[in-house]
Amino acid sequence: MACLIFWLSVGEPMWEPSRRIPVWLGLRAVATAKTASTSTTGATALHKTCAGRWRGVISLGFDADRKRIRRKVSGKTKAEVKDKLKTLHSELDAGLRSSAGYTVQKAVADWLEEGLPGRTVKTVEANRDSLRPLLAVIGGIPLKDLTVPDVRTALKKMAATHSTRTLQKGHNCLTRAVRHAEGQDLVRRNVSALVDTPRGLEGRPSRSLTLAQASALLETAEASRLHAFIVLCLLTGVRSEAARTLTWEHVDLGAGTISVWRSVRAHGDTKTNRSRRTLKLPEIAVEALRRQRERQAAERAQAEELWQEHGLVFTTSVGTGYESHNLRRDFRRVTAAAGLGARWVPKELRTSFVSMMSYQGVPVEEIARLAGHASSRTTEVIYRRELRPVITTGAEVMDQIFKPSRSCRTALRPTSP
Repeated sequence: MACLIFWLSVGEPMWEPSRRIPVWLGLRAVATAKTASTSTTGATALHKTCAGRWRGVISLGFDADRKRIRRKVSGKTKAEVKDKLKTLHSELDAGLRSSAGYTVQKAVADWLEEGLPGRTVKTVEANRDSLRPLLAVIGGIPLKDLTVPDVRTALKKMAATHSTRTLQKGHNCLTRAVRHAEGQDLVRRNVSALVDTPRGLEGRPSRSLTLAQASALLETAEASRLHAFIVLCLLTGVRSEAARTLTWEHVDLGAGTISVWRSVRAHGDTKTNRSRRTLKLPEIAVEALRRQRERQAAERAQAEELWQEHGLVFTTSVGTGYESHNLRRDFRRVTAAAGLGARWVPKELRTSFVSMMSYQGVPVEEIARLAGHASSRTTEVIYRRELRPVITTGAEVMDQIFKPSRSCRTALRPTSP
């Protein structure tokens, strides 16, 4: 009843042109069974509710349906509510539109829905997965109340169970999500950008096959439908994502070449511009592709009307392309049968190619060109465990400058005692 008497006594607001917000008129204390008191500060109304708590209200005018827009705060004491009203006024003066109900979880959801235009569903879901460990800690915090210590605590908890690479990706996604909200005037500053990413656990290092392991894998794969795929990726360094989209149109068995122009990425683009290249095939790869064409013709005849023609080189038994998880599953069956274990992944055929090229003394620059890397630095950084460079330039130059004479060589030769 006290609340009803209060609002009836307030009367209509008068609008202040300079602030475009109402100034309450007729605001006065109302004595009831529960003492209610009010004070005016611009567009602010402060009163005590029926439940005995203090409430502050700022009216922001009307929406399109002529419904009044109010921002409310509450607290146990009048001083507490006054402090909250000051903070709220400060946010409104800064143009912020956030509320206590707009949490970090909702900010992330908005970013995933609106802040990634043109991205594939797979990319959006990958970002969502990266953020899950962080949202488990800070997802329920109102975005405007998120602090640097909150973000740091969430990252430390994630660092205890995830690799540094995964941690970096999750932190990057959080920073982008808060920046998206910042651009919508929903938060004052991006506190996530103020935190350094801590180190996480050591990730699983990439592996490469030894010559003996590679030979065993090739021998075992002859009985598998992945034989040509394994031969091609291992002996040419083609990315598995590009091999999955390779079509017979880009295979010239007569000339012994393949043209890598497409991948499973968005819009069919390859990873880099230098990834688009034409490669000469080793004889073993040419023979494996011939056998693959024969195998595919037999499967097409057996499938009859179930066959779906896409012109792909590597397909399932009904002509459809390989999904990454199906390819990984079948590849691990081959590695297990070869006695290598079942923890290998198709992309490690590419690291094995780099390793074997480096072991045979091929320069890093040439390996980068064959692998389709944007620069040799990519080869050196990403495949540093597989490279075995032997730097001979210094020795060759010094031999030319200080070429020892025959007499010097004889003098330096150790004599028998």
